[in-house]
Amino acid sequence: MATGLVVAAAAFAATTGAQAQSWWKPGVATTWQWQLSGTLNTSYNVAVYDIDLFDTSAQTIAQLKAQGRKVLCYFSAGSSENWRPDFNRFNAADMGNALDGWEGEKWLDTRSANVRAVMLSRLDLAVSKGCDGVEPDNVDGYTNGTGFPLTAATQLDYNKYLANAAHGRGLAIALKNDVDQLAQLEPYFDMAVNEQCNQYDECGGYSVFTSKNKPVFNAEYASKYRKNTNGARDKLCTKMLAAKIRTLVLPLDLNDAYRYSCD
Repeated sequence: MATGLVVAAAAFAATTGAQAQSWWKPGVATTWQWQLSGTLNTSYNVAVYDIDLFDTSAQTIAQLKAQGRKVLCYFSAGSSENWRPDFNRFNAADMGNALDGWEGEKWLDTRSANVRAVMLSRLDLAVSKGCDGVEPDNVDGYTNGTGFPLTAATQLDYNKYLANAAHGRGLAIALKNDVDQLAQLEPYFDMAVNEQCNQYDECGGYSVFTSKNKPVFNAEYASKYRKNTNGARDKLCTKMLAAKIRTLVLPLDLNDAYRYSCD
């Protein structure tokens, strides 16, 4: 009986991609910095740096880790970006409608075997560069006009696929936005990254992460928070600290032009 259970567990691990790997599991109080463009400012006294997978060198990642930081590597898992070095790996059929407001980006058909193969290569790149985890973006395409018949079910399948593939490579993984599927996806993800949950009154759902000692990294962009209009940022920080959500007020370009932390 015991042997059968072991075999069954091994088979399950193989299908999920988890195997015998271990990976970084951050706690709910983990602090962070998020910068995806401009010259990287490495001076912040935080536990985690969330940086661009392609634009950040392995040397810079090694330097951050030598300072005791964990490194989360960002890439888009739901859109093509025509400036990325692996853009030519996407087939024309993989790419749908343009992302509104983001020049050079198109939604991807996340059901595509080719798209998934490209993402596995990106996870391999994250491993080779020394990333501790990944932040795949645009993983809520089913709520947008992608040009493909994506559904809640196809999105769950894709996001679980990414999580299992990351863990199988020893990488932690953050769930980006996708606020309508937080409860279903929390067991598969180690943390969450959210944009503007205060602006859109969506922060409450993240208790499924914080209650499991998993951090929620939140960025707010509204000018009232930057300017602290009528104490807006003070009120924001009081609310977010009570909710155990790690909140930064940042520029939309994520270029470190300014940074206000609630921690």
